[in-house]
Amino acid sequence: MGSVKKALLGCVIVACAAQAEAGMVDAKLLDMLLANGSITKAQHTELSADLAREARAESKKTRDLVAEKDFIAFRQLAGWAESTALRGDMRVRHEGIDIEGEPDFTKSRNKDRQRLRARLGAFTRINPEVETGIQIASGNGADRRSTNENLDNYFDKKAVWVDLAYINYNPVAVTGLKTFAGKMKQPWMSMGDVIWDGDINPEGIAASYTKKNGTTTFFGSGGYYTMKDAVDGDGFEFENDLSLYHLQGGAAFDAGDSVRLTLGASLYEFDNEEFGSTSSFRTNGNTTDRFGLYELFAQMDVIGLPLPLSVYGQYVRNHDARDFGTAFDGGEDTAFLIGLRTNVAGLAIDYNYRDVEANAVVGGMTDSDFAAGYTNSSGHKIKVKYDILKNFAIGATYFMAESDVASSTGLTDADVDTLHIDLEAKF
Repeated sequence: MGSVKKALLGCVIVACAAQAEAGMVDAKLLDMLLANGSITKAQHTELSADLAREARAESKKTRDLVAEKDFIAFRQLAGWAESTALRGDMRVRHEGIDIEGEPDFTKSRNKDRQRLRARLGAFTRINPEVETGIQIASGNGADRRSTNENLDNYFDKKAVWVDLAYINYNPVAVTGLKTFAGKMKQPWMSMGDVIWDGDINPEGIAASYTKKNGTTTFFGSGGYYTMKDAVDGDGFEFENDLSLYHLQGGAAFDAGDSVRLTLGASLYEFDNEEFGSTSSFRTNGNTTDRFGLYELFAQMDVIGLPLPLSVYGQYVRNHDARDFGTAFDGGEDTAFLIGLRTNVAGLAIDYNYRDVEANAVVGGMTDSDFAAGYTNSSGHKIKVKYDILKNFAIGATYFMAESDVASSTGLTDADVDTLHIDLEAKF
């Protein structure tokens, strides 16, 4: 563009900027310059085209600026949505429970039923150090050990419950530390479900810590949980609550080129458990009113074999066991589990054997599926699962147990066979 053309275009732009708003182009100025002979017809046409291009570019810049401001305002207004992850799952199950000697009547412990489980959670990163979690779940009542809902009652609507509600604080200054308050996922590591059913989400305050040193990872956790307020009837102070304290520590390390070991120990102590309701705490085979559990657990992962292999186990003893109303040792106070996991042609296989004496664990907290949820039982569990598609699987679990208390007729060593067939989708 020549110097004269540049000067003219500059004058036009300055004039337009002074006289026009919202990006309007003042074509009248060019017409005046053409009329008084200051520019030729060809110059008028060329300058009009240049000015139009400048106006379009300025308009686009303005639109982009507005769009950026709108986007920033949206992020500020709905920032929680951007930093929130929705996670959940849906499971449909056929369940069959057959207890030897159990009579067939309406309230029989034998079952042949269809059930569903639906869970949906919103987990929001409030800032780099704080996360909240809220999850709702289905459930046939407020049962702590189950989120299953029976397909029953003439197509009635199904209830949902608050399954998780917690705040998780992870201080940036202490890498590996997590603290929790509220109703949370189990903050301890578990190698089996002898002590705690997998659906139990404790309520209280807890902290966990992990630290890696080379190929070794150290882990630990501790917490305080209120299980029942004022359980002894002497007021609502802390010392009158049925409460739980837990402490756990361990390490995972390489024990060779192809073996990795995880070793740990846990302590679960209860206060005022002798005052707890027999219908919801000491139940399902317990003959003691005192609980103080210590646990040893281990897992060995072997690599380099034709098939992946993990061998795991746990040992539990209730060191406080005593019979109701006496000062004598209640006995029947130990439990153990040993199992293995592998994968064959995409089929995940998990097998374990356990023996749970009557007072080894809290009857209202142990696995609700093994031996119909009763202590004083022993036997096998085998689970197989196959991923049909991504996040969509079919599986089957078979429990083959013997129990002295699962039959309502009092039959000892009664066979308790349970079958689950599951169709599960996760998102």
